[in-house]
Amino acid sequence: MTALPTASETPTAATEQVPRAAYGCVAAAVLCAAAVCLASASDAAGAPSAAAAALPTLLPLAALHTLCEIPSHRRPGRPGGGFFPVLFAAAFLLPPGAAAVVALPAALLGRVEQRPAGPRRAWRAARLVLAAWAAAQAFTWLGGGPALRQEALPEGLVKALSAAGAAALVFCLALAALDGGMRAAAERMPVRTAWRGLLSAALPSYTVHGLGGLLAALLWNGPYGPVAAVCVLAPLYVSSRHFAASHRERAAHHAAVRALVQAVDIKDPYTRGHGDRVGQASVLIGRELGWDGQRLELLRFAGVLHDVGKLGVPTRVLRKDGPLTEAERRTIELHPEFGHEVVRGIGFLGEARSAVLHHHERMDGSGYPYGLAGRQIPVFARVVAVADAFDAMTSTRTYRRARPAAEAVAELERCAGTQFDPRMVRALARALRRHGWQPESKPESKPETTTETTTEAAAAAYGEPDSAAPGEDGRPGVRGNVSSASASGTR
Repeated sequence: MTALPTASETPTAATEQVPRAAYGCVAAAVLCAAAVCLASASDAAGAPSAAAAALPTLLPLAALHTLCEIPSHRRPGRPGGGFFPVLFAAAFLLPPGAAAVVALPAALLGRVEQRPAGPRRAWRAARLVLAAWAAAQAFTWLGGGPALRQEALPEGLVKALSAAGAAALVFCLALAALDGGMRAAAERMPVRTAWRGLLSAALPSYTVHGLGGLLAALLWNGPYGPVAAVCVLAPLYVSSRHFAASHRERAAHHAAVRALVQAVDIKDPYTRGHGDRVGQASVLIGRELGWDGQRLELLRFAGVLHDVGKLGVPTRVLRKDGPLTEAERRTIELHPEFGHEVVRGIGFLGEARSAVLHHHERMDGSGYPYGLAGRQIPVFARVVAVADAFDAMTSTRTYRRARPAAEAVAELERCAGTQFDPRMVRALARALRRHGWQPESKPESKPETTTETTTEAAAAAYGEPDSAAPGEDGRPGVRGNVSSASASGTR
């Protein structure tokens, strides 16, 4: 069962059926939000002059928040309610009850893609009303309001910053408590599990939004008034939406890569998780080489996708029991080219595509598909070749058990210069000495068979060093570098 979507989720992540327990959370949140709004209305009725003074601030902020949020709600699959500087500005400029009302129009008018729309819209409105009210209460209690007045500046700025930071924390805590409670009730998970990670994931973003709201509030009270505040909020809004679009694009990239990996794992379950582990080992090497940021992410993609070409290899060949025919062996050798055809049009993969094509090349030029040698081999491919061989040796195969990491590194060092780039081997050795090897994806075990050649087809697609696995007669074989088979005579 799935909880109602929050403002940080894509609407399509939720199912159309709202669990029964979720209705209780929605009802409780709506009742609390209604109490806050009714209290605000009661205060306004009791002090009409104060209410009249708040309206010139409340109405423009409510309209501005709605203007910022409605476009995102109209775009299918895009999350709304994510631009909070306007709500923070309201929490800093208005009484708590009035600040809570600012969140209502956008939440109620925004599009809801899943059914039932009513409870989802009510939940979205209630959680933002309560969070804005809590933030405003914290700011007021810490004396942030008087510190924002022009006559209190600049001496009051430190106090205003402290109060704004506390308000951002309270805002984040309120949303985390509400979302965690919904997850716990709707998905029947322990409370600690439901709340885990919600605060730490959201706090940095809310802190930045809180600072933006404080700056807008300072300008709103300044000599240039709301116009200056809007001029500050406009670039914040554009950058926020750009960041959200980049985040969605990155999530789409990861989803595309994951879909390809899952397709390979389904086709060849014997090596399930191999790509993930190769990606992890490749990143270890890349960090030792001084790479970071986007290049490390591309390197991980290269490791994860290096064997995507197996999708073009017939399943009967991949899972064949017994020795391969020469034609089947040549088909296995084509998997790097098949893989390159799959990924060549995926622009965001960049250098990773070269690793998919060339990860079976050898430093001495005897690899495949093109027989490149030395520095002719792209650097990503040289990294992935070492990571591929390391995981092949440290994972259990039906023709032998997993080898210890130290023994695998020794084998890589023995083959450095002929099969592998010595620089990449040294980088992996240093990384393992520093961090050890704890694969994120554990190799799947498979019962051993009496025929050592039952996995020849699968092993042919992996980059083990020449002596890492036995051949058909029990002698050292050339697992994963089929083009060298004639030299060793074991294929």
